[in-house]
Amino acid sequence: MLDRHMRPLIDPPLDLLGARVARWGVSANAVTLIGLVLGLAAAGAIIAQLWALAILLILASRLADGLDGAVARANGVSDFGGYLDITCDYVFYAAIPLAFVMLDPAAHGVAGAFLLLSFYVNAGSFLGFAILAEKRQMRSGAHGVKTLYFTGGLLEGTETILFFVALCLVPGWFAPLAWGFGVLCLITALARVVLAWKVFSE
Repeated sequence: MLDRHMRPLIDPPLDLLGARVARWGVSANAVTLIGLVLGLAAAGAIIAQLWALAILLILASRLADGLDGAVARANGVSDFGGYLDITCDYVFYAAIPLAFVMLDPAAHGVAGAFLLLSFYVNAGSFLGFAILAEKRQMRSGAHGVKTLYFTGGLLEGTETILFFVALCLVPGWFAPLAWGFGVLCLITALARVVLAWKVFSE
């Protein structure tokens, strides 16, 4: 919901930085993998209860996630780059809830499993829509230049980052926050299914 409003603010500085990184000879795929490593390190910091470090690593990881696209736009967007980006994104989005479950399985286990279920369903609805949109050669620039068709929703990347930061700020509230965010994820997926029914029904 917030991503399209954030793009005009973050894309210009990212494009400037991305062009500079590209001139240094760093590939977009390398930036993507650096972002993944930072995200996994954030998960480790959560397990170690190093909350300030976890927040910094989460934000750094997502900065790299935005920067890889800017580098790709400077060097030329590739299909594999888009594939690697979305794959690493989903690894990151799964690793943070898993870290909270590992931190306290008894208190966080069921809520964490429900949160991961909601992420899984939401991802399936997103990728399924993207496949059919590509088949029909649909295009949208609302989320910037992407190798996949991005559908908006109630919850997108910005909301998820804010949610992860909130979890690190108030880790004792993980269970209720996870249940609430998971429900909103399922609502997002359901809305996307309804949109797909309207767009793709023969």
